Amino acid sequence: MAHKTLKSSYDRLTDRLNRFPQGAPPSELLFRILHMLFSEREAELVSLLPIKPFTTAKAARLWQQTEDDARKTLDALADRGILVDLVGETGEVTYCLPPPMAGFFEFSMMRVRGDIDQKLLAELFYQYLNVEEDFIKALFTQGETQLGRVLVHEPALPEENALRVLDYERASEIIRTAEHIGIGVCYCRHKMQHLGRACDAPMDICMSLNTTGHSLVRHGIARRVDSAECLDLLQQAQAHNLVQFCENIQRGVNFICNCCGCCCEAMIAARRFGMLHPVHTTNFLPRVDDTACAGCGKCAQVCPVEAMTLVSANDPHKPRRQKAKLNEDLCLGCGVCVRNCPGKSLRLVSRPERVITPIDSVHRVVMMAIERGTLQHLLFDNQVSKSHRALAAVFGVILRLPPLQQLLARQQLKSRYLESLFSRRNPTVRRYLDRLQTSR
Repeated sequence: MAHKTLKSSYDRLTDRLNRFPQGAPPSELLFRILHMLFSEREAELVSLLPIKPFTTAKAARLWQQTEDDARKTLDALADRGILVDLVGETGEVTYCLPPPMAGFFEFSMMRVRGDIDQKLLAELFYQYLNVEEDFIKALFTQGETQLGRVLVHEPALPEENALRVLDYERASEIIRTAEHIGIGVCYCRHKMQHLGRACDAPMDICMSLNTTGHSLVRHGIARRVDSAECLDLLQQAQAHNLVQFCENIQRGVNFICNCCGCCCEAMIAARRFGMLHPVHTTNFLPRVDDTACAGCGKCAQVCPVEAMTLVSANDPHKPRRQKAKLNEDLCLGCGVCVRNCPGKSLRLVSRPERVITPIDSVHRVVMMAIERGTLQHLLFDNQVSKSHRALAAVFGVILRLPPLQQLLARQQLKSRYLESLFSRRNPTVRRYLDRLQTSR
């Protein structure tokens, strides 16, 4: 009976995690991970939490506790990186349950701690993420809008292209404008270190920014740094040919990972599932000057996703001569190869079409929810009261989407209210709905 009760708590927690667009496919490995991170009681309580940020009073009502008791539990969970607490301009604290990635999976390994067996946890993470693969496939290959995007390797930018890079496409500008910055241990390399597979890239270089950075610093999961120190760390990362991978939004970016090709989950996913575009690229591609390329292979050595290879140069006078060749379908456009080319036979050029980046986290989450068929969970979260303010924010994002995506949202929700709302606000949708009614 105890085992049945135990598993049912984690079943309900898993259901709660999968209400968010970035979920976690259930498996025995997942239950073992959750069992290490949550007590049975905590799993039961967290399974009741809403998707949208909530107050202590809201948690107390859901848990049928006093606010003091609820606050103690919430703060204890935030201390361990299970929850993120957000301090508003007025000083009011709200909490949210982050997704597993980028979220509490990483936070559990962003510092060395003795309250859990991190070696065992690393082994479980590796099995769940790199062997079973269901989680990584669900995270990186479903839908068109992804969790993260690659930032261009700024030292590789030629002057003529530097003017075409927007501020949100530069890691340096994201760091300079961040309100809070925290530095933690790289989850990916820390995990691989416990498995005896870590590379020699810097470990203390994971950048948490803005609201998430503020929370992680307050709870000792990351150490506070200023923008100058963070920019120094960025230069170290670039010197080690690490790829900057950040949250796929323009405003209020909450993390910048400095990724190696051997340890980091995003780069591993890009190699395994590159044709499915699991990671948003930059707006650039390297172009090879065939006449200047010496075929040294340094570009292929540093490419984290194996997009650059060596092929025969087909030179009749030098039959063994090789040259670099790019697979554009796999290329992230990071530019690491360009900086490492000793002969300057590589340069960055603009992609034919610009990559679209969501404005903010609400925009991205709604896009992901529509594409993954989970939008109804954002709009009708039965575990909390249906706040008009929260619903208005979500509807506002939907109403700014292209007509076909609005229609997809309507079809998923099966809601007369949304149908009426869309048709009034968008003439294209109204005409489409009129034709549907006529065909019926």
